[in-house]
Amino acid sequence: MQYRAMNRILRGSLLALIAALLLGACGGKTRPDTVAAPNIPASFDLTLLPEKDGQFDLDGATLSEEDVKGHLRYLRDQNKPVQSVFLKRDGKQKVTERHIQGLARIGIELKVHTFLQEKPGMEITEVRAESTAK
Repeated sequence: MQYRAMNRILRGSLLALIAALLLGACGGKTRPDTVAAPNIPASFDLTLLPEKDGQFDLDGATLSEEDVKGHLRYLRDQNKPVQSVFLKRDGKQKVTERHIQGLARIGIELKVHTFLQEKPGMEITEVRAESTAK
């Protein structure tokens, strides 16, 4: 009798562990989809570097997400539209979730292709996010 009870407890524990592992694998951070980019341009129109607090470095100037959007709008108004934006890690500042989410928002709002390289030497991925507003 005790053998059967112990067997049921172990079996139940094993099932609970498997369920927890499956839920843990499915859950995670809310991050826009990044996919391996088969159509990587030979050169990018704009290259950004990550800075602290989710800001970006553009040619030595530290800009917020809104400042980058303003710069892209200015270039569009000057008939120099930007089609591709590339965020790459260069130096000690890591690419964070705030950087990736900001890059995705830039891509959605301004309809540009956004690319990301989280570490030097890693593959370049395209950041794709879908707008929920219709």
